[in-house]
Amino acid sequence: MSLDLPHRLQSTYHETFREGPGGWIGWRGQTDGAYRLETDGKALVSRSPWWVDYNHAPPGGGYLHLLYVLHTFHGEGFPEKVKQLGGVNRFVLDGHPRDFTHARVSLRWKGEIDLKGARCSLLVQSKVRGTYINLVFRRQCFDLTPDWSWQTLTLDPDPQSWTPLGSRFDRLERYGDAPVSEVLKDVNGDIIIVLFPLTVQPAGNIDGDPHRLRAGEDYPVRTDLLPSGHVVLDEVRIEFRR
Repeated sequence: MSLDLPHRLQSTYHETFREGPGGWIGWRGQTDGAYRLETDGKALVSRSPWWVDYNHAPPGGGYLHLLYVLHTFHGEGFPEKVKQLGGVNRFVLDGHPRDFTHARVSLRWKGEIDLKGARCSLLVQSKVRGTYINLVFRRQCFDLTPDWSWQTLTLDPDPQSWTPLGSRFDRLERYGDAPVSEVLKDVNGDIIIVLFPLTVQPAGNIDGDPHRLRAGEDYPVRTDLLPSGHVVLDEVRIEFRR
């Protein structure tokens, strides 16, 4: 039985990218930050090589690539650069709910990626009591095919359905843990389409623990172990449930 059947539809967010990126951006890392995604006129394109996000390196949940990012809140101090690169964020402008409990997230997309053991997953990020909590949904993943297809996830709040990413050793003041139900109740940071987990190994000898250093910045990584390819995102639909 579908998990969302007992829950009445509250509202639907629908983005077609026909009038721009709709607030969706790419992310290149700590130094370069946000960037404007490539477009083919009707859809958003994300291509490798992608940044290796090391913020959750062991003892955290692991490394990941960020393909598409949508911020769900524009509060005081939100970077103007991100607003400009993403364009009009209709999720925020139209006042869609931030309660993602039992939400159905659907993508119409296509592409070709050599996943190298990673999965196309959804990450949610919320700020809870001053700390950012990152969770990757593992109960379902998005399939990617060379032809257009709709792919849908239903966000089950069962903790066993999620991987908490926690933090690398030196970012504990920024990233942490909180109950899944609390995070989903108010996703006040962003949602991200990610490739996770990644196999990250140094491309040669290094001096020190690779997880305490910054992969891709303090040392080069083996690119042959990382996913490569491209993705074209044509539509996003999110159905919120009461």
